[in-house]
Amino acid sequence: MAIDRREFMRLAGLGGVVFASGLRQALAATSAGSDGDFYFVQLSDAHWGFEGPPNPDAKGTLKKAVAAVNALAEPPDFIVFTGDLTHTTDDPKVRRQRLSQFRDIVSELKVKTVHFMPGEHDASLDNGEAFQEFFGRTHYTFDHKGVHFIALDNVSDPRASLGDAQLKWLADDLARQPKNANIVVLTHRPLFDLYPQWDWATKDGAKAIDLLMPYANVTVFYGHIHQEHHKMTGHINHHAAKSLMFPLPVAGSQPQRNPVPWDPAAPYRGLGFRNVEAETKEAKYEITELPVQKA
Repeated sequence: MAIDRREFMRLAGLGGVVFASGLRQALAATSAGSDGDFYFVQLSDAHWGFEGPPNPDAKGTLKKAVAAVNALAEPPDFIVFTGDLTHTTDDPKVRRQRLSQFRDIVSELKVKTVHFMPGEHDASLDNGEAFQEFFGRTHYTFDHKGVHFIALDNVSDPRASLGDAQLKWLADDLARQPKNANIVVLTHRPLFDLYPQWDWATKDGAKAIDLLMPYANVTVFYGHIHQEHHKMTGHINHHAAKSLMFPLPVAGSQPQRNPVPWDPAAPYRGLGFRNVEAETKEAKYEITELPVQKA
Protein backbone atom coordinates (compact mmCIF):
# COMPACT_ATOMS: atom_id res chain seq x y z
CA MET A 1 0.00 0.00 0.00
CA ALA A 2 1.45 3.37 -0.96
CA ILE A 3 1.61 6.10 1.69
CA ASP A 4 2.41 9.76 1.28
CA ARG A 5 5.37 11.47 2.91
CA ARG A 6 3.36 12.94 5.81
CA GLU A 7 1.83 9.56 6.62
CA PHE A 8 5.26 7.91 6.46
CA MET A 9 6.72 10.41 8.89
CA ARG A 10 3.79 9.88 11.26
CA LEU A 11 4.27 6.13 11.17
CA ALA A 12 8.03 6.45 11.55
CA GLY A 13 7.45 8.08 14.94
CA LEU A 14 5.85 4.91 16.26
CA GLY A 15 7.16 1.46 17.04
CA GLY A 16 9.70 2.38 19.71
CA VAL A 17 11.54 5.22 17.98
CA VAL A 18 11.89 7.06 21.24
CA PHE A 19 15.56 7.93 21.66
CA ALA A 20 16.43 9.47 18.28
CA SER A 21 17.10 12.90 19.72
CA GLY A 22 17.19 15.91 17.47
CA LEU A 23 16.22 16.01 13.85
CA ARG A 24 14.56 13.51 11.60
CA GLN A 25 14.01 15.36 8.37
CA ALA A 26 12.12 14.56 5.18
CA LEU A 27 13.22 16.80 2.35
CA ALA A 28 10.73 16.89 -0.51
CA ALA A 29 12.85 17.91 -3.47
CA THR A 30 10.03 19.19 -5.62
CA SER A 31 11.88 21.71 -7.74
CA ALA A 32 12.65 21.02 -11.38
CA GLY A 33 15.54 18.64 -11.84
CA SER A 34 15.45 17.45 -8.25
CA ASP A 35 16.56 13.98 -7.29
CA GLY A 36 13.51 13.04 -5.23
CA ASP A 37 12.49 12.90 -1.59
CA PHE A 38 14.84 12.08 1.25
CA TYR A 39 15.18 12.39 4.99
CA PHE A 40 18.03 12.18 7.43
CA VAL A 41 18.45 11.69 11.17
CA GLN A 42 20.25 14.10 13.49
CA LEU A 43 21.47 12.96 16.90
CA SER A 44 23.21 15.28 19.31
CA ASP A 45 24.95 15.44 22.66
CA ALA A 46 25.36 11.74 23.43
CA HIS A 47 28.07 12.51 26.04
CA TRP A 48 29.41 8.95 26.01
CA GLY A 49 31.48 8.47 29.16
CA PHE A 50 29.22 10.55 31.37
CA GLU A 51 28.21 8.73 34.56
CA GLY A 52 26.05 9.42 37.57
CA PRO A 53 23.15 11.79 38.17
CA PRO A 54 21.01 12.87 36.48
CA ASN A 55 20.85 9.89 34.10
CA PRO A 56 20.86 6.42 35.68
CA ASP A 57 20.75 4.99 32.14
CA ALA A 58 23.89 6.84 31.02
CA LYS A 59 25.33 3.71 29.39
CA GLY A 60 22.07 2.85 27.67
CA THR A 61 20.59 5.86 25.90
CA LEU A 62 23.05 5.97 23.00
CA LYS A 63 22.62 2.26 22.35
CA LYS A 64 18.84 2.67 22.48
CA ALA A 65 19.10 5.50 19.96
CA VAL A 66 21.08 3.28 17.59
CA ALA A 67 18.50 0.53 17.93
CA ALA A 68 15.67 3.02 17.38
CA VAL A 69 17.20 4.39 14.17
CA ASN A 70 17.83 0.86 12.92
CA ALA A 71 14.17 0.06 13.57
CA LEU A 72 12.87 2.80 11.28
CA ALA A 73 10.56 1.35 8.64
CA GLU A 74 12.45 3.26 5.95
CA PRO A 75 16.16 3.93 6.54
CA PRO A 76 17.34 7.53 6.34
CA ASP A 77 19.63 8.64 3.54
CA PHE A 78 22.26 9.56 6.12
CA ILE A 79 22.78 10.49 9.77
CA VAL A 80 24.48 13.50 11.35
CA PHE A 81 25.86 13.73 14.88
CA THR A 82 26.08 17.39 15.86
CA GLY A 83 28.68 17.25 18.58
CA ASP A 84 29.49 16.20 22.12
CA LEU A 85 29.79 12.61 21.04
CA THR A 86 31.68 12.00 24.28
CA HIS A 87 31.91 13.59 27.71
CA THR A 88 34.93 15.75 28.47
CA THR A 89 38.03 14.43 30.21
CA ASP A 90 41.46 15.91 30.91
CA ASP A 91 43.12 12.57 30.17
CA PRO A 92 44.03 12.24 26.45
CA LYS A 93 44.07 8.45 26.76
CA VAL A 94 40.56 8.35 28.22
CA ARG A 95 39.38 10.83 25.57
CA ARG A 96 40.53 8.48 22.81
CA GLN A 97 39.07 5.50 24.64
CA ARG A 98 35.67 7.18 24.78
CA LEU A 99 35.83 8.22 21.13
CA SER A 100 36.72 4.63 20.22
CA GLN A 101 33.84 3.23 22.26
CA PHE A 102 31.44 5.73 20.73
CA ARG A 103 32.61 4.79 17.25
CA ASP A 104 32.10 1.10 18.00
CA ILE A 105 28.56 1.67 19.26
CA VAL A 106 27.43 3.79 16.31
CA SER A 107 29.08 1.40 13.84
CA GLU A 108 25.97 -0.72 14.43
CA LEU A 109 23.88 1.86 12.57
CA LYS A 110 22.45 0.30 9.43
CA VAL A 111 22.99 3.41 7.33
CA LYS A 112 25.60 3.80 4.63
CA THR A 113 26.65 7.37 5.43
CA VAL A 114 27.16 8.99 8.83
CA HIS A 115 28.55 12.51 9.24
CA PHE A 116 30.23 13.44 12.53
CA MET A 117 30.89 16.82 14.09
CA PRO A 118 32.71 17.58 17.36
CA GLY A 119 31.38 19.34 20.41
CA GLU A 120 33.49 21.19 22.94
CA HIS A 121 33.55 18.06 25.12
CA ASP A 122 35.23 16.21 22.25
CA ALA A 123 37.60 18.86 20.96
CA SER A 124 38.24 22.00 23.00
CA LEU A 125 41.03 20.58 25.17
CA ASP A 126 43.20 19.43 22.24
CA ASN A 127 41.95 21.61 19.36
CA GLY A 128 40.15 18.63 17.86
CA GLU A 129 43.24 16.43 17.53
CA ALA A 130 41.73 13.23 18.93
CA PHE A 131 38.39 13.78 17.17
CA GLN A 132 40.16 14.05 13.81
CA GLU A 133 42.03 10.80 14.45
CA PHE A 134 38.72 8.96 14.69
CA PHE A 135 36.29 10.94 12.54
CA GLY A 136 38.22 13.19 10.18
CA ARG A 137 37.60 16.84 9.42
CA THR A 138 35.86 19.08 11.92
CA HIS A 139 34.32 21.34 9.27
CA TYR A 140 33.29 20.39 5.75
CA THR A 141 30.50 20.54 3.17
CA PHE A 142 28.46 17.97 1.29
CA ASP A 143 25.55 18.05 -1.11
CA HIS A 144 22.54 15.80 -1.17
CA LYS A 145 19.64 15.93 -3.62
CA GLY A 146 19.65 19.65 -4.17
CA VAL A 147 20.59 20.75 -0.64
CA HIS A 148 24.02 22.15 0.26
CA PHE A 149 25.09 21.18 3.80
CA ILE A 150 27.77 23.13 5.67
CA ALA A 151 29.22 21.71 8.89
CA LEU A 152 30.94 24.40 10.96
CA ASP A 153 33.36 23.90 13.85
CA ASN A 154 32.82 26.37 16.70
CA VAL A 155 34.25 24.11 19.40
CA SER A 156 37.86 23.14 18.60
CA ASP A 157 38.98 26.65 19.45
CA PRO A 158 38.66 26.84 23.26
CA ARG A 159 37.60 30.49 22.87
CA ALA A 160 34.36 29.26 21.24
CA SER A 161 35.23 30.89 17.94
CA LEU A 162 35.11 29.85 14.30
CA GLY A 163 38.29 31.78 13.58
CA ASP A 164 39.37 33.86 10.59
CA ALA A 165 40.57 30.89 8.54
CA GLN A 166 37.27 29.03 8.82
CA LEU A 167 35.27 32.18 8.13
CA LYS A 168 37.28 32.70 4.93
CA TRP A 169 36.65 29.06 4.02
CA LEU A 170 32.92 29.64 4.58
CA ALA A 171 32.95 32.79 2.48
CA ASP A 172 34.75 31.00 -0.37
CA ASP A 173 32.27 28.12 -0.25
CA LEU A 174 29.23 30.41 -0.22
CA ALA A 175 30.62 32.39 -3.17
CA ARG A 176 30.19 29.24 -5.27
CA GLN A 177 26.49 28.93 -4.35
CA PRO A 178 23.64 30.73 -6.10
CA LYS A 179 21.74 33.18 -3.91
CA ASN A 180 18.65 30.94 -4.02
CA ALA A 181 20.52 27.78 -3.02
CA ASN A 182 18.94 25.54 -0.37
CA ILE A 183 21.50 25.68 2.45
CA VAL A 184 21.48 23.77 5.74
CA VAL A 185 24.13 24.71 8.30
CA LEU A 186 25.07 22.17 10.97
CA THR A 187 26.92 23.37 14.04
CA HIS A 188 27.29 22.53 17.71
CA ARG A 189 27.05 25.83 19.56
CA PRO A 190 24.42 28.36 18.49
CA LEU A 191 25.81 30.93 16.07
CA PHE A 192 23.83 33.72 17.75
CA ASP A 193 24.12 34.94 21.34
CA LEU A 194 21.53 32.80 23.08
CA TYR A 195 23.01 33.09 26.58
CA PRO A 196 26.77 33.81 26.58
CA GLN A 197 26.85 33.56 30.39
CA TRP A 198 26.34 29.82 29.97
CA ASP A 199 28.60 29.47 26.92
CA TRP A 200 25.53 29.39 24.66
CA ALA A 201 27.06 31.51 21.91
CA THR A 202 29.84 31.65 19.33
CA LYS A 203 32.26 34.55 19.76
CA ASP A 204 32.35 35.36 16.03
CA GLY A 205 29.08 33.68 15.09
CA ALA A 206 27.62 37.00 13.96
CA LYS A 207 30.24 37.09 11.20
CA ALA A 208 29.05 33.70 9.93
CA ILE A 209 25.43 34.86 10.02
CA ASP A 210 26.41 37.98 8.05
CA LEU A 211 28.00 35.75 5.39
CA LEU A 212 24.85 33.62 5.21
CA MET A 213 22.39 36.52 5.18
CA PRO A 214 22.51 37.21 1.41
CA TYR A 215 21.25 33.67 0.75
CA ALA A 216 17.47 33.36 0.70
CA ASN A 217 17.08 29.79 1.94
CA VAL A 218 19.23 29.06 5.00
CA THR A 219 18.34 26.93 8.02
CA VAL A 220 20.66 26.15 10.94
CA PHE A 221 20.44 23.04 13.12
CA TYR A 222 22.59 22.80 16.23
CA GLY A 223 22.94 21.08 19.60
CA HIS A 224 24.79 22.05 22.79
CA ILE A 225 21.89 23.47 24.81
CA HIS A 226 20.14 20.08 25.36
CA GLN A 227 16.63 21.37 24.67
CA GLU A 228 14.27 22.44 21.93
CA HIS A 229 14.77 26.08 20.97
CA HIS A 230 13.84 28.13 17.90
CA LYS A 231 15.24 31.51 16.89
CA MET A 232 15.15 33.79 13.86
CA THR A 233 18.05 36.02 12.82
CA GLY A 234 16.58 37.96 9.96
CA HIS A 235 15.16 35.31 7.61
CA ILE A 236 17.44 32.54 8.93
CA ASN A 237 15.85 29.90 11.17
CA HIS A 238 17.89 28.28 13.97
CA HIS A 239 16.66 25.07 15.63
CA ALA A 240 18.30 23.42 18.67
CA ALA A 241 18.20 19.65 19.22
CA LYS A 242 17.56 17.81 22.45
CA SER A 243 20.24 15.65 24.06
CA LEU A 244 20.60 11.91 24.43
CA MET A 245 22.04 12.22 27.94
CA PHE A 246 20.30 14.90 30.03
CA PRO A 247 18.23 18.05 29.49
CA LEU A 248 19.43 21.49 30.55
CA PRO A 249 17.29 24.31 31.97
CA VAL A 250 15.95 27.26 30.01
CA ALA A 251 18.55 29.99 29.65
CA GLY A 252 18.73 32.14 32.77
CA SER A 253 15.97 30.26 34.58
CA GLN A 254 18.31 29.34 37.44
CA PRO A 255 21.65 30.65 38.72
CA GLN A 256 23.78 27.84 37.32
CA ARG A 257 23.62 25.63 34.23
CA ASN A 258 22.96 22.43 36.15
CA PRO A 259 21.21 19.53 34.37
CA VAL A 260 17.53 19.01 34.99
CA PRO A 261 17.20 16.29 37.67
CA TRP A 262 16.07 12.81 36.65
CA ASP A 263 12.42 12.20 37.50
CA PRO A 264 11.72 8.50 38.18
CA ALA A 265 8.02 9.19 37.60
CA ALA A 266 8.78 10.56 34.14
CA PRO A 267 12.02 8.91 32.95
CA TYR A 268 13.65 10.40 29.86
CA ARG A 269 11.73 13.65 30.25
CA GLY A 270 13.49 16.28 28.17
CA LEU A 271 15.06 13.71 25.86
CA GLY A 272 13.29 13.34 22.55
CA PHE A 273 13.31 13.67 18.80
CA ARG A 274 11.59 15.67 16.13
CA ASN A 275 10.20 15.18 12.68
CA VAL A 276 11.05 17.96 10.27
CA GLU A 277 9.49 17.97 6.83
CA ALA A 278 10.93 20.39 4.31
CA GLU A 279 9.71 21.54 0.93
CA THR A 280 12.97 22.49 -0.75
CA LYS A 281 11.23 24.39 -3.52
CA GLU A 282 9.74 26.75 -0.95
CA ALA A 283 12.42 26.18 1.73
CA LYS A 284 9.73 25.45 4.30
CA TYR A 285 10.34 23.27 7.34
CA GLU A 286 7.53 21.78 9.39
CA ILE A 287 8.74 20.57 12.78
CA THR A 288 6.88 18.13 15.00
CA GLU A 289 8.33 17.45 18.45
CA LEU A 290 7.79 13.95 19.83
CA PRO A 291 8.52 12.90 23.42
CA VAL A 292 10.77 10.12 24.61
CA GLN A 293 8.64 7.43 26.19
CA LYS A 294 9.45 4.79 28.76
CA ALA A 295 10.22 1.52 27.00
